[in-house]
Amino acid sequence: MKRYLITGLVLWAPLGITIWVLNFLVSTLDQTLLLLPLSWHPDVLLGIHIPGFGVLLAALILLLTGVVATNIFGAQLVRVWEGLLTRIPVVKSIYTSVKQVSDTVLSGSGQAFNKALLVEFPHPGTWTIAFLTGTPRGEVAELLQAEHVSVYVPTTPNPTSGYFIIVPRARVRELQMSVDEALKYIISMGVVGPEQRLAPPAIDSAASARN
Repeated sequence: MKRYLITGLVLWAPLGITIWVLNFLVSTLDQTLLLLPLSWHPDVLLGIHIPGFGVLLAALILLLTGVVATNIFGAQLVRVWEGLLTRIPVVKSIYTSVKQVSDTVLSGSGQAFNKALLVEFPHPGTWTIAFLTGTPRGEVAELLQAEHVSVYVPTTPNPTSGYFIIVPRARVRELQMSVDEALKYIISMGVVGPEQRLAPPAIDSAASARN
């Protein structure tokens, strides 16, 4: 009986969690319908509630915003808008910090979160998976003697919280696994490991010399 219950749980738990996450995302994005007049709401027009229209509206808003912001006139509006936000004392610190992080993470260039690492944390002899976020800059870089890297150590099973640490590059081990594989490994608490990658065959120096 216990074995059957566990088997059923293993089959239904991932599906249930997936449905719960999707329901949360759709319900949250449906709040964007509040931007429309009440007479324009799909519930009023169609007479029935169909979840998901907020997702389409959010995608449309993002698309239109990107189109406007990429032309000269839109870029000027963005600069004016950001100039206004940076003049508000409390908003300035929050907005600029979030914008710097989003520009670094979401931009195609840069090295933030594009490489999984193995680092000793929280003390020597204990290893965990982390993500490369960059290199120290400014005053921090001047005070460090050897070459260091900045890494983010996520917690499990919630990788959105974690620790920012700076470690010597010599103490870091680069992993072949992708960032997605590393995230799965972290979220599953080590249960779902990455696929084993075979190391390239060693070159026979004697054979190479003969050739």
